[in-house]
Amino acid sequence: MEKKKRILVLSDSHGRDENVERAMKQAGRFDLLVHLGDVGYGYQRLEASTPAAVLMIAGNNDYALDLPASRVFPLGPHRVLAVHGHRQQVHFGTSALERSAIQNNCDIVMFGHTHVPFIRQDENLTLLNPGSISLPRQSGHKKTYILIEMDEEGKMDIQLRELD
Repeated sequence: MEKKKRILVLSDSHGRDENVERAMKQAGRFDLLVHLGDVGYGYQRLEASTPAAVLMIAGNNDYALDLPASRVFPLGPHRVLAVHGHRQQVHFGTSALERSAIQNNCDIVMFGHTHVPFIRQDENLTLLNPGSISLPRQSGHKKTYILIEMDEEGKMDIQLRELD
C-alpha cells in the first residue's frame, strides 16, 4: 500500500496556538506543516511541538518575528510559492499571485491574509488559501485549514477542513 505525503496548511492563527494544536491533532499524521503567516509569538513553541517538518511565513502582523516573507520549495514534482498575501494585495484578487508564480516557476501558490478559504485549480496553477484557523471572515465563520494528501506521482487530494 502506497504511503501518501500529508501536508497541513494553515494561516492566520494570531497567537491562538491552541487552535493550531487542535488542527494538528485533528489532521492526524502529517509530514509537513505550512503556516502562511500571522503566526503570533508562539511560533518557536509550535515548531518544537511537532515531529513533522515546519515551514512558516511572516504575515503583516509578524513584523517583529524572524520569519521570511516568502518561500519557494519543492513538494514532490511541484514547486510551491508560499506567501502571506498582503504584499500581493490578495484582497483585490489573485493576479499578483499568478504573476509571482510565473516569475518563480511555481505551479502551486499557498497564501493567507484574507481569512477566507479559497481553492482554485486549473491545468497550470493551483491557488490555495486555508482561511483562518482563529479569526474566520467567510460566511458562517468556520475556522478552517487545508490538508493535502499527495501520492508518489504528485497527484493531490486537497481537502478544506473545519476545525472541530
